[in-house]
Amino acid sequence: MPDFQIKLSLFFLLFISSYSTIYSQTIEGTVVDQYDISVLGVQILNKSNNQHTHSDARGYFQLSKTKIGDTLVFSHTQFKNQPVIIQSLEEPLKIYLNRSSISLDEVVITDKINALHLISDIDIQINPVNSSQDILRKVPGLFIGQHAGGGKAEQIFLRGFDIDHGTDISINVDGMPVNMVSHAHGQGYSDLHFVIPETIEKIDFGKGPYNEDKGNFATAGFVDFKTKSRLDNSSIKLEAGQFNSQRLLGMFNLLNDDHQNAYVASEYISTDGPFDSPQNFHRINLFGKYTAQVNDRDKIGITASYFTSTWDASGQIPVRAVESGLIGRFGAIDDTEGGTTGRKNILVNYDRVINETSSIKNNIYYSQYDFELYSNFTFFLDDPINGDQIKQKENREIYGVNSEYKKDFFTNTIEGNFTAGISLRNDVSKNNELSHTLNRSTTLNQIQFGDINETNFGAYLGTQINIKKWTFNPTLRVDYFNFMYNDHLQTTYETQTNTKTVVSPKFNILYNQSEDLQLYLKTGKGFHSNDTRVVVAEDGVNILPAAYGLDLGYIWKISPKMLLNMAYWYLYLEQEFVYVGDAGIVEPSGKTRRQGIDLSYRYQPTSSLFWNLDVNYTYARAIDEADGQDYIPLAPDFTLVSGINFKHKSGIYGSTNVRYLKDRPANEDNSIVAEGYTVVDLNAGYRWKNLEFGIQIQNLLNTEWNETQFATESRLQNEANSVEEIHFTPGTPFFAKGTIQYNF
Repeated sequence: MPDFQIKLSLFFLLFISSYSTIYSQTIEGTVVDQYDISVLGVQILNKSNNQHTHSDARGYFQLSKTKIGDTLVFSHTQFKNQPVIIQSLEEPLKIYLNRSSISLDEVVITDKINALHLISDIDIQINPVNSSQDILRKVPGLFIGQHAGGGKAEQIFLRGFDIDHGTDISINVDGMPVNMVSHAHGQGYSDLHFVIPETIEKIDFGKGPYNEDKGNFATAGFVDFKTKSRLDNSSIKLEAGQFNSQRLLGMFNLLNDDHQNAYVASEYISTDGPFDSPQNFHRINLFGKYTAQVNDRDKIGITASYFTSTWDASGQIPVRAVESGLIGRFGAIDDTEGGTTGRKNILVNYDRVINETSSIKNNIYYSQYDFELYSNFTFFLDDPINGDQIKQKENREIYGVNSEYKKDFFTNTIEGNFTAGISLRNDVSKNNELSHTLNRSTTLNQIQFGDINETNFGAYLGTQINIKKWTFNPTLRVDYFNFMYNDHLQTTYETQTNTKTVVSPKFNILYNQSEDLQLYLKTGKGFHSNDTRVVVAEDGVNILPAAYGLDLGYIWKISPKMLLNMAYWYLYLEQEFVYVGDAGIVEPSGKTRRQGIDLSYRYQPTSSLFWNLDVNYTYARAIDEADGQDYIPLAPDFTLVSGINFKHKSGIYGSTNVRYLKDRPANEDNSIVAEGYTVVDLNAGYRWKNLEFGIQIQNLLNTEWNETQFATESRLQNEANSVEEIHFTPGTPFFAKGTIQYNF
C-alpha cells in the first residue's frame, strides 16, 4: 500500500477517534419528580442512536455515545414522557418528571430494574390498597386468612406454603423487619396492622431465596413496603358499613418544600364483625414521617409510629357443631377468645451519595412491642372441667441497624455494580408466656414462661455484571445467630445458649433479548431460623434449616398493552415447621419439596381499563414419607386471582376482583379436606374536585366460604370422645361500606 494511503487511513482513524471523543461523550444526570424526589427505573433513550440506560435508586444515570443536538426521551410508567435536547455535554442534567396515569405503553423491560416489580407498581396504581389486609394481597399468588377477630396477624399462603403468620416469608416496612423471631404465638409472626394502607407508596416483592439482602425467613419469598416521603395533599376519610363498622383516617401535611417535608397520619377502626358474639374490635394507628434533603449528597429521614389494638374472637369452630345445630356458622364454642397488642416504632434513615458512582444507605430502628392472646383450639379435650383456653403473652424490644454500600463501574464493554451490606438485630422478649387459663382471668397452669434474647448478625457481598444483553449476579450472604433462653419455670437460674452460622450463596442470570423480553434463571440458598425454645431444647440440632431454590422464567411485553410473566420454580426445604394448636408453639418437622408454575398477566385495552390475572399451581410433598402419607397440610396447589379495573380521567373509578382457592389437604393422608372458595369483591367511586365518594363490597355474591381451616382434634363439653375434623373461621358474608374523603 502506498505511503500516502497509509497516512490517509491513519489520519481518517485519528479524525474519527477525535470526533468521537470531542462530539460524542458520556452524559450524566439525575431524574426527580415534581417534589424533587429521586425516581428509580426511568428509561433514558437517545433517539439518534437508540442507546439507552435507566436511573438508579438515587435517580442517577449515565449515557454514553451522546453528542450535542441529540434528543433524549425520559419515560416511566407513572410519569409523562419528557423529551430533552442536549445543549451541553459539560453540565450534568437534572430532569423533572410530572406524574400521569399509569400506562403499560411506558413499560420497558431491562436489566436495570426488577421487571417483576412493575406488576405491583401497576396494581397499586390502578387499584390502591384499602385496608391492612389488602396490603399483602398485592403480591401475585399470595393469599391470606384471618381467624382471630381481626386483631391477630393474618395467616399467609404462598407457593404451596401454609406460612402460618410468617415462617417462610420475610416482611419489612421501610427497612424495618415485621417478622418476630421466637414469638409467643409462632415463629416469624408478622403483624402488619401498624401500617396505615394509604401511606404505602411502593411494594417490592420477590419469590424464592435469591436476594442477598434478605436473610431470615426469605425462603418462599419476601415483601418490602415503602411508605410515602410526602403527601400530594392533606385529607380526611370516613368509612362506615355493616356490622357496626367505622373507620376514620386523617393525613396532614406539616412541611412541604423543595428540601424537606413532613406529614402525620392517624387511623381509628372499630367493628363488631358478622359474628353472633360481637368482636368489639378497636384499633388506633398514629404515623409520622420527616424527610430532608440536607444537600445534594445527604438525605435523612425520621419515621415514628404507634399502634394499639384490642378485640374479642369467636375462634375456630368445628364442622360438627354447625351441622348438628349447636351453633350457627358465625357462632362460637368459646367466645372469650381475643386479645390486645401494640407496637411503637422509631426509624432513622441516612442516605449519602459519596460520588458519581458510589453511595451508602443506612437505617437504625427500635421497636417496643406487647402481645396478649387468648385462644381455645381444642375446647374440652385436655381439661373437661375448665376447658382448654390458653394465654400467649410477651413484651418485646427490638434493636437493629442496616447499612449497604453500592458502587457502579463502567468500561467499554462491561458495566455493573458492587454491593456490600451488614445488618444487626437483637430481640429481647421478656416474660414470654404460654399458660392454661380460665375465662381470661385465672391462670391454671404455666406451660412456658421465660426470657428470650436472640441476636442475628448478617453480612453480604454481591455484584451485578452487565455484558451486552447478559446480566450475571453472584452473591454471598453470611448470618450468625446467638440464642439465649432463661426458663423461669426451672428451680435454678440458668441461661441456655446456642450459636450457629449459615452461609447462603446465590447466583442469578438475566438475558434481555430486547426491551420487550427478559429471560431469567435464579438460584440460591436461604433459611429460616427455629424458635429459641426449640433450639435450646434440641441442643442446636437443625437451628437454621436451609432452603434451596430455582426459578426459570421470562417476562414478556407481548404488545404495547400486554405484559406477561411466567416461571417454573422448585424449592427444597431441609425442615418444615408445623404449628401445634393445643400447645400454641411451632415445632420442626421433616424435609419437603415443592415445584410449580406462576403466571401473571396484565392487559390495558384502553387508557382507562385494566385486566389482571394471576394463576399459580404447586405440587408440594414431604420427602421422607410414604406415598399417600406425604401431603403437606393446608398447602394450596392451585390459586387464581383476576380483576377488571376502571379508572377514568372524569373521576369515575371501579374494580371487580375475584379470588379462587382450590380444595386442599388438611392432613398428611388427605383424608380431611379443607374446602376451597371463590369470592368476588367490588369497589367503585367518584372523584369530584376535592371530594371523593366510594362504596366497597366484600363478597358481592354472598358466598358461604371458610376463610381459614385446620384439621384439629377437639372435644365439646357434652362429648365423651374427641373428634378430629375441620375447624374453621367463616369468611365474611356480603359486607358493604361507604366512604367519603375530603382533600385539601
